Amino acid sequence: MKLTISLSPHIHSGDSVNRRMWNVVIALIPALVIAVITFGLPALWVILLSVGACLLTEFLIARFLFHEEFTLMNGSALITGILLGFNLPSILPWWMVIIGAVVAIGIGKMSFGGLGCNIWNPALVGRVFLLLSFPAAMTTWPTGIDSPYHQPHTGASMAASASDGNTGATILSYLNADKTDISNYDLLDMAIGHMNGSLGEVGGFAILLGLIYLLATRTISWHIPVSVLASAALFSWVFGGNPVLDILAGGLLLGAVFMATDYVTSPMTHTGQLIFGFMIGFITIIIRRFSAYPEGISFAILLMNSFVPLINRYCRPMMFGARERRKLA
Repeated sequence: MKLTISLSPHIHSGDSVNRRMWNVVIALIPALVIAVITFGLPALWVILLSVGACLLTEFLIARFLFHEEFTLMNGSALITGILLGFNLPSILPWWMVIIGAVVAIGIGKMSFGGLGCNIWNPALVGRVFLLLSFPAAMTTWPTGIDSPYHQPHTGASMAASASDGNTGATILSYLNADKTDISNYDLLDMAIGHMNGSLGEVGGFAILLGLIYLLATRTISWHIPVSVLASAALFSWVFGGNPVLDILAGGLLLGAVFMATDYVTSPMTHTGQLIFGFMIGFITIIIRRFSAYPEGISFAILLMNSFVPLINRYCRPMMFGARERRKLA
């Protein structure tokens, strides 16, 4: 009889990186449908541009710089492209979308060595780069179809590519200017996409459907999304805000469910994940209330991504058999 010795794990559950990545893609579909319904074909165009540029950038770097095999089928570049598109206005010029995708993959991911090596969430790296480089374009939001929150358009070049020819500030921008007036906002309207914002901000119910799917398939655990949302709600209340409004407005739901939960850039242990999520919610509300930026989820996640090695150092999992040894001691 031939005895074959191989590296662990010796018992395999059938799970894989590819399977989990594609579960995330499936979970993003409801939010994508809502974005297209809300903003029309321009939203689909932004997503396709972002995904295509991300896939092409990763392929070219892997093929000609790393000399590695074709790895796009694991779904990671596809997810980065979708999430980057979800963080953009549907009227953003096409060349800015491509620049953001190249930065997200080239700088945010591949410069660190590729999948599993990056420090920060790649899609957020691309988003923040675009926000700092092109602040006017990144903060000009089209009004969604049937959105009650709109103002007449003031820029002809933007209007030509908008689905309905109107743009307006987001709800967070209005709250940033007048933090006490919340009576004009219908929370149900916000949850079903009747508000201004980026593609991924308008589908609150759709994002929650994606969260349910991710939890049911055990693609993620509840610790990060629940701690982010609970912390944001707590500090929204502490600072005199409306917790439900703060959760539904902006990209908090998208960030909590799909970006903070990134395997590579989040802590390994449940304790670390709770600390990580709590701080993201806290920092988000601090930025929303006391800074010039009406939204803070992107900066909060990137900042806490930087602290993940420190969190992992002090929140280590217990070694196998350590509890039993303590009982015997």
